[in-house]
Amino acid sequence: MRVFKFGGASVKDAEGVKNLATVLKTTGYDNTLVVVSAMGKTTNAMERVIKNYFENKPELQSSIHDVIKYHNEILMDLFENEQHQVYGAVKSYFDELNRFLKSNKSPDYNYVYDQTIGFGELISTTIVSYYLNEIGLSNQWIDVREFIKTDNYYRRASVNWELTQEKITTGFNTSKLNLTQGFLGSDANNFTTTLGREGSDYTAAIFAYCLNADSVTIWKDVPGVLNADPRYFENAQLIHQISYREAIELAFYGATVIHPKTLQPMQRKEIPLYVKSFLNPQDKGTCVSKGRSLDPEIPCFIVKKNQTLISLSSLDFSYIVEENISDIFSLLHLYKMKVDVIQNSAISFSVCIDNLYDNLEKLLQHLKAKFNVTSYENVSLYTIRHYNETVIKELEKDKTVLLKQLTRETVQIVTK
Repeated sequence: MRVFKFGGASVKDAEGVKNLATVLKTTGYDNTLVVVSAMGKTTNAMERVIKNYFENKPELQSSIHDVIKYHNEILMDLFENEQHQVYGAVKSYFDELNRFLKSNKSPDYNYVYDQTIGFGELISTTIVSYYLNEIGLSNQWIDVREFIKTDNYYRRASVNWELTQEKITTGFNTSKLNLTQGFLGSDANNFTTTLGREGSDYTAAIFAYCLNADSVTIWKDVPGVLNADPRYFENAQLIHQISYREAIELAFYGATVIHPKTLQPMQRKEIPLYVKSFLNPQDKGTCVSKGRSLDPEIPCFIVKKNQTLISLSSLDFSYIVEENISDIFSLLHLYKMKVDVIQNSAISFSVCIDNLYDNLEKLLQHLKAKFNVTSYENVSLYTIRHYNETVIKELEKDKTVLLKQLTRETVQIVTK
């Protein structure tokens, strides 16, 4: 049993969907589960729909229409006969989306987000499934929400592993080519939940773990795991092999090629993970597997943009001790801040955070009741694994360094 995952870039248009089929024909598709994300930038477009629902109702239908138009263009490029039943199947999802937005009574943004955002995945997999069947690649479309069960922590749900294992073991036919959605699950009340942005990789790992899969392959528009994001760094190099441990470190610090949660279930069952190019499916790409000897010997660079650095000091120049730090982390947890770096001295404490839930102002007001607070928004966090002094100096050139922290293998630098 193999698990393949195709991200939004791989199915951003009709040619992408056709190329997905080519990859399956090239690599084989017996006993394969294919996990597919929303098409192109659909998740971003759906986030605009949600934003308009809460903040700009007059623009709501226009933003929904943009999503409909985008998918209809792909449909028309794939299916010339507009009477094909795929058109009705896709329309039914948009009808369901509109019914939800009209009938919803909940003011909870995170709940509404999860009930809305997943239509991107449901529609993309429906289109891909119908197309594969159309060209003779018989497949079974499955609703991932019937298999991956979670708590109700909307937008970042935790998997109920015992129930998920039971659902997959008893209800999954491994003899077919199966196709399902990434990113989604459901809670005890069968409301849709999401596993966090870029969570489709994690979906693939969950299925691989529960099915004891032979491997997982993540198909990307890059040749594999690179030592740096080519959008921000020149001369990025391909890493052919890497250990689970090193990949987990890179993912933890923000490397976007592999989702942070993806590697843990893979490591527990020693299931190899391949990262390969959907443009060149016969290339070897990168293999993530067991063995410290596989760690790269070159510096690896990660950058996270649009971060916030908060610096705190005590109001009376007293020490910031365990009690203060406990209070700070309680507030960070309360306002759902993702912590990327912390640094403290006797009377100061700095933390670099990702304001995922747009709660920064509430957090700052709460902190100002107990501390002197300075915040720097839209800063960049650079992480270098296996650094040397030369690459640090090159990175810091022409930048204002706000915070710098070194350990034996890793340096983190916050810049403005």
